[in-house]
Amino acid sequence: MVQATIISLNEFENHRLLAIKKERTAGEYCWTCASSTIKYCIEKYQLDHCTYVDADLLFFSDPSVLIDEMGSKSVLITEHRYTTCYDQSATSGIYCVQFMTFKNTGEGMEVLNWWVDACINWCFNRFEDGKFGDQKYLDDWTGRFDCIHVLEHLGGGVAPWNIQQYQFKSKSKKIKGEELKTGKTFDLVFYHYHGFHYIRDNSYTLSCDIYKIDRNQVKHIYRPYSHFLSRAARTINAYHKGLATHETTNDISFLQRKQGRLFMFLLRGYYKNFYTKNALQYGFLS
Repeated sequence: MVQATIISLNEFENHRLLAIKKERTAGEYCWTCASSTIKYCIEKYQLDHCTYVDADLLFFSDPSVLIDEMGSKSVLITEHRYTTCYDQSATSGIYCVQFMTFKNTGEGMEVLNWWVDACINWCFNRFEDGKFGDQKYLDDWTGRFDCIHVLEHLGGGVAPWNIQQYQFKSKSKKIKGEELKTGKTFDLVFYHYHGFHYIRDNSYTLSCDIYKIDRNQVKHIYRPYSHFLSRAARTINAYHKGLATHETTNDISFLQRKQGRLFMFLLRGYYKNFYTKNALQYGFLS
């Protein structure tokens, strides 16, 4: 973490945030703070731009290609690009707060300040009056503001809700994607591991049960992530043995509902989106 600057809550929390903190859950407060932390960083460190990234992203190539795509625009946002059967635009939003760039321009700060005010006023984990968390506020930005660029690069924003539209292969130490509908190819820049969590006995849930993730995608996208997580855990434990590096949910209720599911999981090391660590990292994935 030599190149990281760690910012504590005490450094960026202001009276407006503290006034509403008790009204929100920990998760809701994190969402509320996202826009405020971007604003704090730009103003405190006099940045010419600031990019927000979700904690559950893994970068496979240099993201500067995404920021360069903005051109003269001051704000970059990314669409969910939902696979049709998983479209949750109406309740979760057209755009995803996962990778956003704000330039320190008059236009950029106007958008950011608007978002800060909106999130302080209302930011909850529910759909209500056209709002959801900090995310659905973005839905009308392309009409509300003139400085918004919606990312076009297919390699930015691949996630469980749209991965069904692509296939992947490794080439020259990069992950190459292909859009099945058009045949268009692209370099994978980052993947959003939404819903990935640890379950008991060194096993993982790759994402929510509803999302179909095939073996090709597991091999090229989830296997590297598992290795990086293991490496991070070893690094942390080298400094502080026994420190919990993740939360274990112990939730295998989906597998236990039917005996056949649990049997297949124990036999093969995986069942749908449930994988043992060994099967994910070293098992045969066609």
